[in-house]
Order: sequence, then structure tokens, then C-alpha cells
Amino acid sequence: MFFDIGPLEMIALIILAVLVFGPEKLPKVVQDVTRFIRKVREFSDSAKQDIRSELGPEFKDFEFEDLNPKTFARKHILDKDELGLKEIRSSFDLRKEITEVADAVNGRESDPVRSTGTPAVAPPLAPSGGSDLLRKRESPAAQERPPFDADAT
Repeated sequence: MFFDIGPLEMIALIILAVLVFGPEKLPKVVQDVTRFIRKVREFSDSAKQDIRSELGPEFKDFEFEDLNPKTFARKHILDKDELGLKEIRSSFDLRKEITEVADAVNGRESDPVRSTGTPAVAPPLAPSGGSDLLRKRESPAAQERPPFDADAT
């Protein structure tokens, strides 16, 4: 209701209002503002009731808060799991799928250690040449480190 106004900001607004309107006119200004807010709320409530009555019984569960896209998505997509999306989302491991696809494209065997999220070691590149690009890359020895490219980091 206070639009995330803290106590220090509230005190500053009160002091500013006293300075601008003066202590004599401040109660009248506060009454006018509260009366205006009350009339706006009454107008809003009556407009909502008119819209609900015009929509008919098909829209008896209609809430105006659903017009906010975030609220609509949360209510109709995330809360209702009619399609079993939560189960699918929890069983889907994107990193594992990406590494499997990358290994298949590069012609390497799937490594179970790499699917756990540890960084993969890239194989050394074959010498340049037309026919060498189609050959399967050799994997480095267990103790051998891959070449370091300072421009790539």
C-alpha cells in the first residue's frame, strides 16, 4: 500500500508536507486526499461489478488480477500441472544432453565424468588439411595437458 516506502522516507514526507502546506492546512489536505482515494476505490469497485455483471455467468471465476501477465501465467501454467511438466523438468538434465550431443557431433565417446558437470578436456586439433578434417580426432593421453590458447580465454 505504501509502495515500498520505509520509515525514514515516511518521516521525510511528513516533514516536507508540514513545510509545504503548513500545520494549519495539513489536516484539511489529508482529509481531501483520503476522500479522493476513497472515491477512486468506490469507482473502481463499481466498475468491476459492472464488468462482472455484463460478462455473464461464464466468467464468474474471472479475477481482474489475472489481467497481469505474471499473475495469469503463475495461476494457469505454473500452479496447475495437468501435463506433468514438473516431472519432465526435474528429469531433464540440460548439461548432460548438451555434452552427449557435442560428443556425438565430435565423434567422441560419452564420458560419465563429464556429464556430472566437470569441465571437459578438449582434444588436440588435427593438422590442417582437407582429408584430416573428416578423420576422428585422437584423444590425449591421461597425463598430457591440452594446448593452452591465451586468446580463447
